[in-house]
Amino acid sequence: MSPAHWIYLLGLAALIATVVARKNVVGLAVCGTFVTALVYSGSVTTGIAAVFNAGIVAARELLPIFLIIAIVTAMLGAMRGLGADLMMVRPLQRLVRNGHVAYLVLAVVTYLLSMSFWPTPVLPLIAAILLPAAVRVGLPPLAAAIAIAITGQGMALSSDYIMGVASGLSAQGAHVPAGAIADRALIISLIAGVVALGVSYLRDVRTKLLDPVVAAAATLDLAAAGDGDVRAEAHGETRRAAGGEDGGGATATLTATGPAGPDEEPAKPGVRARIVAVAVPLAFAVLLAVMLLGRFTSLVPDIDDGQGAPLVGGTAALALVAVAVVADRRNWLQSCADHFTDGVGFAFRTMGVVIPIAGFVYVGLSDYSAEILGMPDGAKGPALLLDAIGHVQDHIPHVPVFASFAMLLVGMVIGLDGNGWPGLPFTGSLAGELGHAAGADPATLAAIAQNGASWTGGGTLVIWSSLIVVAGLTGVPVIDLARRLFVPVVSGLVVATAVAAVAL
Repeated sequence: MSPAHWIYLLGLAALIATVVARKNVVGLAVCGTFVTALVYSGSVTTGIAAVFNAGIVAARELLPIFLIIAIVTAMLGAMRGLGADLMMVRPLQRLVRNGHVAYLVLAVVTYLLSMSFWPTPVLPLIAAILLPAAVRVGLPPLAAAIAIAITGQGMALSSDYIMGVASGLSAQGAHVPAGAIADRALIISLIAGVVALGVSYLRDVRTKLLDPVVAAAATLDLAAAGDGDVRAEAHGETRRAAGGEDGGGATATLTATGPAGPDEEPAKPGVRARIVAVAVPLAFAVLLAVMLLGRFTSLVPDIDDGQGAPLVGGTAALALVAVAVVADRRNWLQSCADHFTDGVGFAFRTMGVVIPIAGFVYVGLSDYSAEILGMPDGAKGPALLLDAIGHVQDHIPHVPVFASFAMLLVGMVIGLDGNGWPGLPFTGSLAGELGHAAGADPATLAAIAQNGASWTGGGTLVIWSSLIVVAGLTGVPVIDLARRLFVPVVSGLVVATAVAAVAL
């Protein structure tokens, strides 16, 4: 391998070491991009330009994710103005009777909402309604954060079964139907999630429920946070979300309306709020039913691979307009603009830090490196990461089980960018090569890597991901949350990968 390969790999290793040292990695990613491009090209100007080009490429590739988060957040913001978001989940509060049940209810509701609307946009809603109710009956905030992260940032995001963005990216390289990858990714994510939830319950929930006095105090803290801005900041001198240490590279500011206090009656919703609270979930339920019927039956035409995200995003945008009109017919135009602006701001506050980190990862992927390095059109860029893994690939036994765990490890390394998805075309290509060599199903290998990348970078193990938003909303240190998630999540991924290697 060339010096550029070693510089790039050293950069990845430095990212991991920096995380262990509880420091921010954005500056390191920028320096890594510059040095890698400088060593590869031998030109200082190319190295400098590569830093900017990497950001442009990363922003372009991640824009669909940012836009989905922005639109769904805008829609939920419009619903919040009517109080319809509270109505949508308030009946679920009746199910929360004790800490054990609260853990299960919080996990199930987070999973279902995250599958439909994506995890990050629904976090304010969950934190405002279900979280105080769960803590009030004795569930520790850390246990609540674990349940939310595992089911939302882990299970829902790693399968991305409804929108299909992740499986579409994986299919680009694997050259297999995205639907086949999505089906396997769903099964793997469910197995990993159930195992992770079980391990966390035995370790962090079953014996650590709060007594009534402590629970009441914790509930008041959460309600007070819900009345204003809930901030999760982990850079510079900001210490609160990181438990006194520099936690990672994200700053997230969420605003969520807190629920009624324990001695207060919730405000009676109006007719318009009732209509919106029923109509919006019904619209998404119909869309989901059509998508599932098209995938598994011949009753309706099958929706093309990769159309899930546009359909959900378009539905959310139309719902935003409809809710704005219902809420205020005179000022609905301005209301739509305001909510959309808030949604875009929220998306970039929570996920914008991923751009320079993803840009560094892209330098090692041949599909993007040529543009980052300013090479002529049509030129083939270097595949620094693929080349490095290719050297290891020859030493991987051509046995499905070994190939499966190799793909899991590769996926987790790809997930170090704090997102997990930019490298999915690469893991898909590797899955195709390893699958044919080892006699394993490429779709299964791609789904394993997709889970490894998503669980790691999507928000359960990497602290500069949306995990910091979960930590900020629940009021727990992000470092502590990541540490408590490590064993359950890794255990779940190992078990799920073993099952997939044998049964899928």
